[in-house]
Amino acid sequence: MNYDREPVFKRSKWGTQRYYYNPRHPIGLTLIIITPLLAGTMLVLMANRAGPFAPEPAPTLSPPGYEHSWQPPASTPTSWPAPLPTSTPEP
Repeated sequence: MNYDREPVFKRSKWGTQRYYYNPRHPIGLTLIIITPLLAGTMLVLMANRAGPFAPEPAPTLSPPGYEHSWQPPASTPTSWPAPLPTSTPEP
């Protein structure tokens, strides 16, 4: 068959500006077969939450990092500062 004169898409005859796949052209027939298969596969993947529709994995619990604002103790002991004098009111 000579498919040179058959377009892949044909204009709808219902008076609208829509086009449809031409089943008389091999590429149009291939698109007719592939489109529902692809749509069905995507619907099954969405229903099963698989593939690109899989949820993010739950984060694993890990202890918090060492983020203290105080310095760790020195390796050599230091002397303690003298306590501040407390003032008592005179009677």
